[in-house]
Amino acid sequence: MLRTASQRKKICTSCPTAKTADLIGDSSLLLIIRDLLTGPKRFGELEESLVGISTRTITLKLRSMEDKDLVKKVAKDNATFYTLTPRGRGLSKIADAMRAYGEKYLTQ
Repeated sequence: MLRTASQRKKICTSCPTAKTADLIGDSSLLLIIRDLLTGPKRFGELEESLVGISTRTITLKLRSMEDKDLVKKVAKDNATFYTLTPRGRGLSKIADAMRAYGEKYLTQ
């Protein structure tokens, strides 16, 4: 297991699989992707869905995801929504495959 950021960076700079694993290795990020795949959400909707994840963590993850061009904020009708960018929607097959695996092998 990679323990430090420099160890992760050394491996993740050259291998597309490692880069993707590093990106999606955060369960909070994947759960936000899961929720946004069904459409734009307000912060409160994400917060309700992500039980057990603190408001601060959700805020930090959303900012990080914006920085990585996975999510963008959209103002509409005096409200702010989060939505996936094309790059964020590109993770849909991975999220779907993980859900299918979990349904088949991990939930009984």
